[in-house]
Amino acid sequence: MNELLRLRQLRLTHFRNYPTLDFPLSAPLTILVGENAQGKSNLLEAIFLLATLRSHRVSRDSDMVEEGHDLAEIQAQCFALDLRLVLPRQGRRRLSINGVSLTKQQEFLGHLQAVLFSSLDLDLVRGSPEIRRQWLDGILLQLEPLYWSVVQQYQQILRQRNALLKGIKLGHFRPDPTQMAAWNDQLAIAGTKVMRRRARLLLRLTPLAQRWHQNISGDRELLTLTYAPRHPVPTNDEPQAWQDAFLSHLEARTLAETQQGTTLVGPHRDDVQLHINAAPAREFGSQGQQRTLVLALKLAELELLETVHGHPPLLLLDDVFAELDLRRQQELLSAIAPRTQTLLTTTHLGTFDRRWLDNSAIFTVTQGTLAPL
Repeated sequence: MNELLRLRQLRLTHFRNYPTLDFPLSAPLTILVGENAQGKSNLLEAIFLLATLRSHRVSRDSDMVEEGHDLAEIQAQCFALDLRLVLPRQGRRRLSINGVSLTKQQEFLGHLQAVLFSSLDLDLVRGSPEIRRQWLDGILLQLEPLYWSVVQQYQQILRQRNALLKGIKLGHFRPDPTQMAAWNDQLAIAGTKVMRRRARLLLRLTPLAQRWHQNISGDRELLTLTYAPRHPVPTNDEPQAWQDAFLSHLEARTLAETQQGTTLVGPHRDDVQLHINAAPAREFGSQGQQRTLVLALKLAELELLETVHGHPPLLLLDDVFAELDLRRQQELLSAIAPRTQTLLTTTHLGTFDRRWLDNSAIFTVTQGTLAPL
């Protein structure tokens, strides 16, 4: 068996439009060809779920369960491990490795790494700050599985604090400075853990993304990435200094938060600023520049995961070739071949470089069924 093949078998049951699927992967490059809405992207979504426990398309597990069924199941053979994820329409997920049930979701993370590059990723530049936060968090989950519990803790505290603020706004509770100070402390401690990890990740990604961006743009442009919290943060990485800055800004927004009934400070409102030659890419970047930027980000993500784990992650390319000209296709090809196991989707093969097609496994996808081409 080719040692490059990190993922060797994928089995789906009632996932999206797949009643059942048993899909062996036998080539470093697998191409999935088919018309839109046939199920190509669903396969990549299933693999990305195994790597991050997150879908890049929906937030509810029930949306991924085939209509008329109570649960979906994803199984995969990854090296000597058998990974299994069960998504019920109602209730909690069930996860197991080699048949052993797991009690914590973070125990499932770290066994399979994947980088997903889809046509939707142009929203990394054009879209809302939430999309960029989710991108950072998806990378962190694969670099540091413990980050799952860090994020869950912050979100739980945030929900409870928001419930209190909403109750105060509606007159259900009377403002209690002592109680609010206690929630502020908890939020600052948990939020600082999230923010410092995101900031450190960007420091590692930036030089990689800048190098890829210069290669693709022909050294004509300089890319900069900046973590942008809603409040000033220290230049050092000292946790207490970050917590103090967080608390200070929380206290300054107390009146606004009680009036609006929600938390206005914290990593749930932070952003990542993307600049090309010091100009905001979202506002001033051409479509070609934005595509180059996103490609550079994805190649940097791929390189960082490979550096940390000692082997390249899977690369999942979901209908991106319509977004890339031949030069960008060539840059992507040279970056990943021949060492990275890759699955890609497309509606046709006509625009592909011959090297993409040679020695690859090609399948047609039609209404949730696969057939070799």
